[in-house]
Amino acid sequence: MGFLGFLGTPLGYVLKWMYDFLGSYGWALVVFTILIRLLSFPLQLKQQKNTARMSAYQPMIAEIQKKYAKDKDKQNQELMRLQEEYGYNPMAGCLPMFLNFFVLFGVIEAVYYPLQHILHIGKDVLTQVAGAMGLNYDMYFGSTLIQQVQNGSLAADAAKLLTAGQLEAIQNFNVVFLGIDLTQKPELAFNALLIFPILSVLTMALTNVITMKMSGQEMQGSMKWMPWIMSLMFVWFGFTVPVAFSLYYTVSNLLMFAQSVILKKIYDPEKMKQQVQEEIEAKKKAKKAKKQIKTVDPTGQEVLKEVTESEMARLRLEMARKLDEEKYKDERTTPLAEEAKEE
Repeated sequence: MGFLGFLGTPLGYVLKWMYDFLGSYGWALVVFTILIRLLSFPLQLKQQKNTARMSAYQPMIAEIQKKYAKDKDKQNQELMRLQEEYGYNPMAGCLPMFLNFFVLFGVIEAVYYPLQHILHIGKDVLTQVAGAMGLNYDMYFGSTLIQQVQNGSLAADAAKLLTAGQLEAIQNFNVVFLGIDLTQKPELAFNALLIFPILSVLTMALTNVITMKMSGQEMQGSMKWMPWIMSLMFVWFGFTVPVAFSLYYTVSNLLMFAQSVILKKIYDPEKMKQQVQEEIEAKKKAKKAKKQIKTVDPTGQEVLKEVTESEMARLRLEMARKLDEEKYKDERTTPLAEEAKEE
């Protein structure tokens, strides 16, 4: 898995601990998935809150985009002002998405090479065994080695490269879950290996639709296709990597669906939308409301004056400029190069 391959090592230790406790590769993956979802729940909760709040800004964003459709610079300025004045943050809630992304690639790496990451047999040893068997050390070599060790057909030249403890670990490695060998590659043929890849596709579609609806998200333009594009990438993984990944992805999707139902009850998008709109209206009223401040009139006397928030900001800017002028009035104002010319 390239630069993300290192993630398989720490996740492999967790899976190994669960496998030792449960005695089943499949159940270890299921429990691991549940654990990941539980640990990520606080982040998901925060993401739901932020996403629900962001939905309240959609009408304001759409208005800005329509009003300044031909002036992208002005459009960006207005969106920045929206962010500064009302707390709009388009990047809110991205952290859980990135964490899920990294965990997914860690799991893919772990199920690519279960003998290396779960049984902790060194890659160099497995590469030598693969060479003795006339195979390449790839994601399906592990499945072939497990089968040959467990049915007693492993060649002596390959077997002698493994210790007695390693051979025993492979012999007892329980990779069958509900009658399916999780180390096998799904084939585009009608067999049991397609069950989990198909389930991963169905649960992915269901989860995308329900999650988007419950989160209150209203993505515009090409962005509305992004979740589907990302999910289709993992569907491709489901049909090209060992079935263990499809089991993980299916369970993860089902848990995400249940999580979305719970999160909606805690932070309902419609209620959050109303709350944010009330906050925006309150801020608008506060900006229009007049406040009394002390100013100096032309005669030098202090007087009370009623100003709005925007007027106050303008007065502060004027005062800051006057202070700067007073502070730097004795400093050089003529460029040195021009003075040299005059001499």
